[in-house]
Formats: sequence, structure tokens, C-alpha cells
Amino acid sequence: MGLEVLSNIYMLAILNMILMGDGSSNIINTDSLNDFDGCYGYGKTETKFPANAFVLNPPYSTEGNGMVFVQKALSMMDKGYASIIIQSSPGSGRAKEFNQKILENNTLIASIKMPDDLFIGKSSVPTNIYVFRVGEAHQKDDIVKFINFSNDGYTRTNRKKASCNLKDTDKAKERYQEVVDLVRFGKSKLKIFTEQEYYEGTIDPKNGADWNQSAPIDIKPKLEDFRRTISDYLAYEVTKILQSQGGKNNSLGK
Repeated sequence: MGLEVLSNIYMLAILNMILMGDGSSNIINTDSLNDFDGCYGYGKTETKFPANAFVLNPPYSTEGNGMVFVQKALSMMDKGYASIIIQSSPGSGRAKEFNQKILENNTLIASIKMPDDLFIGKSSVPTNIYVFRVGEAHQKDDIVKFINFSNDGYTRTNRKKASCNLKDTDKAKERYQEVVDLVRFGKSKLKIFTEQEYYEGTIDPKNGADWNQSAPIDIKPKLEDFRRTISDYLAYEVTKILQSQGGKNNSLGK
């Protein structure tokens, strides 16, 4: 039997499993938002499916720019941890109601801003990774780790014929490992990233639009800044005087 025929048979089997269900994989062809109640689909329809992880690529065009799927998935879990990569706008106000509901039963422990060119060639939508501890309501004093991962160490190219579209040019593997360590253990693991790229702060669980924070910029002038300014000003004035004296000497033929 040819490989093409085998491939078609496998595809038909998978399609049949999705449409009809095979009784063991528990794959259900239904509306996950409106028709799935969290129970097994076959044989044990009264028993809750013990979900402890989920993998999502929600469509951004849905409610809350996709956060409606995140809320639904989290509601299927009782404990554990969860993470989702999604466009950044839901964390800045485009999904306030969904975010508020999510925080009623889950704790946001990290918000990671990803590189703008992460999906180069496919999309240029800014994205964030949000990490949750499941089953615990977010408290106003809970520390959230905000990480600016704009520089992940990789250089990307949009050339379809390039032999390598992803190159490690700045300690990429080490940077990804450090992000994992920062999320797990906090500031003590800060090595490659700067304090402007890693910030620990809080959010208002009743807000829902403050998930994308960055390290505050200190705009208060320092004494050293004042001294530098005075030094620059005096140097400027002295230069003007010397130039003026030089002009007078030239006019006298000296």
C-alpha cells in the first residue's frame, strides 16, 4: 500500500474520530464555549474531566480579543498553573470584564512582553504571555512579575528562502531560561536582564486593564545630574569668552 494511501486512511480515521468520537480519546465535536460543561464526552458523561493543563491559540476576533477562551479554559481547572500567549491589548483594557472574572478564581503571577517580531512573516501583532496560578483568587497585594522580553536573543528574518530564519545572536537560550527562573523564583535570578526589563509590582484585581506594566522611570533629578549641568554650562560660558577674546586679538593684528 502506497504512503499516500496510508496517509489518506490515517486522515480519514482522525476525521472520523473528531466527528464521531472514538470512545477513548474523548475528542468532542462541539462548541467549546457554549456546549461543553467540563464532563467526559463518552461513557462517563456525569464525571468531570480532570483538566490540569490547556493549550490555546484563541482567535483574536472573538470577545475580549480571545480572553473569552482563556476564561472558559481556566474554569475547567481546579488547581495548577496555566499560561497563555495572546495579543497584548486584552491586558491593557480590551478585555476588562473577562480579566476581572479570571482574577476572581486565579492569580496572575507574571506578564511577559514578547518581541514585536515574534511572528514575523505571519503577523506583527504585539503579544504577551500571561502566567496564572489556578484556583486562588488574586489579591491586591499579590506580587506580579513584569518582564520586558522584547530582546529574546534571537534575530529573525522574513525571507522565505533563507536557510535559517531564526538565529541565536545574543544568548537566546540563556535568556529564555532566565525568564523561566524569574517567573519561578523572582529577582534573585536576575543576571542578563536589567532592572528596567524586570519589575515586580501589583495590579488591582477589580481593574482588569493593568496587566501590561513596565518598570517605573525615575525622573527625579539627582545631585550628580545638577553638577553635570552646571559643569556643562560653565564650560560653555568659558568657551564663549575665549572665542570672544580670540576675535578681538585677531582684529588688532596680534
